[in-house]
Amino acid sequence: MLPGMMPKQRPRTRKARSILSVPLTPEQKSDLTRRAGVTPLSAYARAVLFPANDNAPSLPRRVRRNKDREQLAASILAQLGKSEAASSLREIARGVKLGIIVVTPETDAALRQAAQSVQMAAQAAMRALGVKPR
Repeated sequence: MLPGMMPKQRPRTRKARSILSVPLTPEQKSDLTRRAGVTPLSAYARAVLFPANDNAPSLPRRVRRNKDREQLAASILAQLGKSEAASSLREIARGVKLGIIVVTPETDAALRQAAQSVQMAAQAAMRALGVKPR
């Protein structure tokens, strides 16, 4: 192109778009987010409002991953592993079985409750991470 000449203007082929803004309550937004799954909210809303035809299959619903929740669950599992609570409870049970440790009914109930709490925490963290139980 020669100096001083203007480049050719390309005709715009895009059509003007309009923005639709809808006020939502927090509950409505969370419900809409849950329904949309991994689909962006605007794309989901367009698909629901303007389906290709009446026989179009409904969009598959997938659960959006919550990274903060996954990090928390992974942290809980890591802390359970570091605390060695399960192995400590196992050693106490072994000592009771061998007769080294004498356990009263109250102590027995407390130990069983502690073991159940550790197991429930581990299972909850595994479920939050999407790991299926064996």
